[in-house]
Amino acid sequence: MPGAVGYSGIALLHAEKPDVPILVVSSAEGANAAQEARAFGAVGFLRKDADLTVIEDAIRKALGRPEEIHPQAEPVDQVRREVAGLTPTQLKVLLAVLEGKLNKQIAHDLGMSEATVKAHMTAIMRKLDVRNRTQAALVARSLGLDLAH
Repeated sequence: MPGAVGYSGIALLHAEKPDVPILVVSSAEGANAAQEARAFGAVGFLRKDADLTVIEDAIRKALGRPEEIHPQAEPVDQVRREVAGLTPTQLKVLLAVLEGKLNKQIAHDLGMSEATVKAHMTAIMRKLDVRNRTQAALVARSLGLDLAH
């Protein structure tokens, strides 16, 4: 996805269209990549070299999959869900903060007022249960939003 880094593409897609199932196809290896993708809103994860029958099965499951229930999630899973629940604009603001941009720069880039950016930052910090933008960026970075996959 253009402009997306790491799992931010999944989170952006999920924020824009929460009812559309996201099936990630990646060359990333290991169960951790699949868990991270799911934590940010993907319903499934496939390796690029998967057999056609595996791909077909995953698509069928993604399209007919009932809503997943998260029993006794770990705290980090709860934070991931909070990030996945950010609005598209909030997520764009958070990603800009990760890039080190100031509110004024973010406002210019996103075509909004600086006051609107501040309001989004307040909502982001509340959802992530942090006190400042540095902590919000650290939380996002620790969850892999800035990692290329």
